[in-house]
Amino acid sequence: MRIILVCVGRLRGPPFADDVAHYERLLSRRVRLETREIREGGGGASRKAENLAREAEAILTRVPPGAFLSALDREGEGLTSAGLADWLEQRRRAGRDLCFVIGGAFGLDSSVLERVEQRLSLGPLTLQHELARVVLLEQLFRAHKILANEPYHY
Repeated sequence: MRIILVCVGRLRGPPFADDVAHYERLLSRRVRLETREIREGGGGASRKAENLAREAEAILTRVPPGAFLSALDREGEGLTSAGLADWLEQRRRAGRDLCFVIGGAFGLDSSVLERVEQRLSLGPLTLQHELARVVLLEQLFRAHKILANEPYHY
């Protein structure tokens, strides 16, 4: 199983780029991980609909065929770390690639949300997309440690 992150927006350096690299390195020992970045739309709030539509088109072309598609969405399903580990194991047993989509400043277009099989929440707060990527990677690493019955203290 591969885990693919499709992310709107690029990492802009420390501290997020360092944290993402750290968790990507840790996860690379446990799972095939790929990140596909999408250019964030410009022009601010006045072009929100246009930007969301452009981002959606780019996102959907980067989702591998047959992959289980999950979008990070604050209104999605919230899981505990142990719950995420169980969920991840179910995905692994299904034998499909797993693709997470992280939206940009304006979230995700409805055309993307209509295609996902699950919406996953990292909590009710809105997180900057760079921070959401770090939190997701850390939780995926934690889930793998839980599945391996290994302690995780830091």
